[in-house]
Parts: sequence; C-alpha cells; structure tokens
Amino acid sequence: MPAGLCFLIATFLWGSSFVALKAAIDIYPPSFVIFLRMLITLLICLCLWRWIKRFQYQQGDWKWLLVMSLAEPCLYFLFEGYAMQYTSASQAGIIVSCLPLMVALFAFFLIQEKLSKQIIVGFSLCITGSVLLSVVSPNTDHAPNPLLGNTLEFLAMVCAAFYVVSMKHLLNRYSALSLIALQGFSGTVFFAPFLFFIELPPQHDINALMNIVYLGSAVTIGAYGMYNYALAKSSVLTAAAYSNLVPIFALLLSALLLNEILTLWQWGSIFVVFTGIVVSKRHANVSQNIQTQ
Repeated sequence: MPAGLCFLIATFLWGSSFVALKAAIDIYPPSFVIFLRMLITLLICLCLWRWIKRFQYQQGDWKWLLVMSLAEPCLYFLFEGYAMQYTSASQAGIIVSCLPLMVALFAFFLIQEKLSKQIIVGFSLCITGSVLLSVVSPNTDHAPNPLLGNTLEFLAMVCAAFYVVSMKHLLNRYSALSLIALQGFSGTVFFAPFLFFIELPPQHDINALMNIVYLGSAVTIGAYGMYNYALAKSSVLTAAAYSNLVPIFALLLSALLLNEILTLWQWGSIFVVFTGIVVSKRHANVSQNIQTQ
C-alpha cells in the first residue's frame, strides 16, 4: 500500500479517536478506558503472534524500546485520557497541530535532523496559538476546564513526539506489528494498578464500551499499524507533515457527531496554529528537496 494512503487512513482514524475517547470518558474513568483499550490491543496482537515475533534485537535497543513505551502508550494516554475530561474533542484535535513541529525539534536533538529557522518560527506560532486557544475557550459541557485540558493534551503531544522519533529509529529492525504489541503489553501493565483506585458506574454503557473496542482495535491496531508501516518508508518530517490532517478530521467529526461549535476567538487561535504549520512545512519541503538531490 502507498505510504501516502497509509498516512491518510491513520490520520483519519486518529481524528476519530478524539470523538470516541470523549464518548467513552464521559461514562468511565480515563484510566479504565485506557487500560481496557490497551488490553484489547494486546489480545488482538496475541492472535497475530506468528507475525509479531519477527524482529532482530540489537544490543542497546532496550533504551529506545523503553523510551517508546513510556512515551506512548503510558504517559501519552495518561495525559490525553485526563485531558478529555476537561477539554472538548475539537480543541484537543487542534493541539495535535503542534505534533509535527515537536517531532522536528526532537529529531534535531535525538537523530540529528536539520532544524531551520522556519521550524523555530513555526514552533513559536504553534505554541502561541495553542495557549491562546486555551485562554479564550469558554467553559462548556464539553470543556469544563479548557486551560487544564489543553495543557494536558499538549504534554501528550510531547510524549507523541518522543514516540515518533523512537519509532523511526526502531523500524529498521522491528515490524510495525511487533512494536504495537509491545505498546499493548506495556500499556496494560502500566494502567492495571489504576483500577484499584477508581469507581466504575453501577451500570455499564454499551455505546461507551463499543467506543473503547473501537479505540483498541481500529485506532490502536489500524492507525498505528498504518502510520508505522508508512513511517518505515518515509522521512520523519514527511510523516509529521501528515499529522496536520488529524485536527481537521477531529474538527469535522466533532461537529458532525458531538455538535461541538467553535467561537470566533477559537477560530482565530486555530488560524495562528495553522499559520505556524504552514511556516514549518517549508522546512519539510526544503529537506525533501535536499534528500532528492
């Protein structure tokens, strides 16, 4: 399958994950939702064990594997799960716009990717827009505390950036499915202790449970599988550029399924974020031209 098509499917699934996660967390505690999601992923991966066991471990890989697992799913889902309690799915989707810039920044320090002035300017605009979005967003039923929620979502994006860079390093020797299985295992172990400190609702909600199943199967297996497969065939900056589609899908699906409406000030904040993305994308285009030459 072409890498571009894989990125497109992955970003659509990730955009839909904000809607599904919001619906699930409205009923269940975030730690329970993430634990069940990771458990479903792990069980599916166990059924695919014959393909998962195909990898070539090299000395020192445990450091990258540990960083990848801690960054995502552990800390990423911890931050994002609780972020969805305080902010809306559409606002969280906009914060994802910062991911490409963060990936470029961390790639510079970890794998010596070139960092240009466009990235620095774009990163600054993206942060400014994200902060402005949090400040001007009113408290609503969908977003009771947008400042806290958007801050937690931003921290989740920091973890996601570490994940992308670590994944790019590891995909030379590990299949996408093998790394997803590791995510399912580490996420299940990490979130299991949280179950002792939560209270579940007296009655289960079928719609919320189906959203969790969707997150653990279609999103975690499908989106991460497609993204990691395409990442193995593309540069880090190319992969990060496709992440710009996530907030667009999140906004559209939030409006269609959750009836979320953004104010004029919020649209202005979104414009600032996307301005930062456009500026930073020049860096990706220049890098691709250099690699082609």
